[in-house]
Amino acid sequence: MVDAHETFVIVGAGLAGAKAAETLRAEGFTGRVILIGDERDHPYERPPLSKGYLTGGAERDSVFVEHTGWYAEHDIELHLGQPVVHLDRAAKSIRLGDGTTLLYDKLLLATGSEPRRLDIPGTELAGVHHLRRLAHADRLKHVLTSLGRENGHLVIAGAGWIGLEVAAAARGYGAEVTIVEPEPTPLHAVLGPELGAVFTDLHAEHGVRFHFGAQLTKIIGQDGMVLAAVTDDGEEHPAHDVLASIGAGPRTALAEIAGLALADPSEGGGIAVDASLRTSDPDIFAAGDVANAEHPLLGIRLRVEHWANALNGGPAAARAMLGRPVSYDRVPYFFSDQYDLGMEFSGHAAPGSYDQVVCRGDVGKRQFIAFWLREGRVLAGMNVNVWDVTDQIQQLIRSGRQIDPELLSDPTVPLTSFLD
Repeated sequence: MVDAHETFVIVGAGLAGAKAAETLRAEGFTGRVILIGDERDHPYERPPLSKGYLTGGAERDSVFVEHTGWYAEHDIELHLGQPVVHLDRAAKSIRLGDGTTLLYDKLLLATGSEPRRLDIPGTELAGVHHLRRLAHADRLKHVLTSLGRENGHLVIAGAGWIGLEVAAAARGYGAEVTIVEPEPTPLHAVLGPELGAVFTDLHAEHGVRFHFGAQLTKIIGQDGMVLAAVTDDGEEHPAHDVLASIGAGPRTALAEIAGLALADPSEGGGIAVDASLRTSDPDIFAAGDVANAEHPLLGIRLRVEHWANALNGGPAAARAMLGRPVSYDRVPYFFSDQYDLGMEFSGHAAPGSYDQVVCRGDVGKRQFIAFWLREGRVLAGMNVNVWDVTDQIQQLIRSGRQIDPELLSDPTVPLTSFLD
């Protein structure tokens, strides 16, 4: 039972934190709800930062989870622009950067992740960028507009989802783009060599230059401005700006201070939580990018850095904080938009976990569904420019059924036939 006089504190005012706060009120919690973020902007969604807002297809206001007055209307106390610098589990308190101490009955850590930095000379130059926060997107949008107008060059370190989406946005503005990637294809660890080439061809057709099998070793500049980027094979790429898109790491500092159990880095790191998103402390929960959860469906520990995990994980954690039975078993899901390619990916197929990739449709025309299989069972599926099949793909994953790969690859055989 939850007492109306209890205080629930949420550290992290991103999508997971905002959705948790919403859910607490929607589920009837009448106690005190405090939502704390170290950014000054109200809670917002991150996908538009590399998609619609960055490309100019969406207005800035469209990124926010709720309108500005919503939080006061629902009696949710917002502390924005305030980092949490200490967590005392014994006292059940947190301390903000301005010295304010707040007590909690239940605590949710939704601190997200932080972009990894390039550890090379030249990263202090003004033209070196990261993309994680709205302020980053504001700045990068201005940069891309300027590069397009002046035929400038952007070098991107890393051919992951963020790197590719920014490359597409940059080409939309007319900027010259070079992507430096140590693996032989984009998205190598996510899609494997079988399908990474699809994105190589897509971007090459739009004028993006790839430099595979290399990584940046130095950024050359003058008077604080970027002039070029050098790779470990000695090649020098002209550049006016550089984007570091080499992944992100979970923000676990508070959990470490408090002595909460952490997941092994080999398993993705982050704060270790059970299937109800509860940490090693029964009154502390974690959700979103920072949470490494026991996944009831997949039977593994998993940390997911995608929008859908924040969207669904925040509410799940809120219900668990209220004492409701929770078993968070959502199939991992994410999406991407690049030029005229739209895709959705469901499931989890780590390198070495699958023994076959099966495609139905026309890969050359970039209108297909790919399935990652192990012993005939679907681990993951990616639909590219094919729509309204996500539910079916996720049902196939959940079913664990063995499926004939030849039938699965035949587009005349409905996916629903495998679910009967």
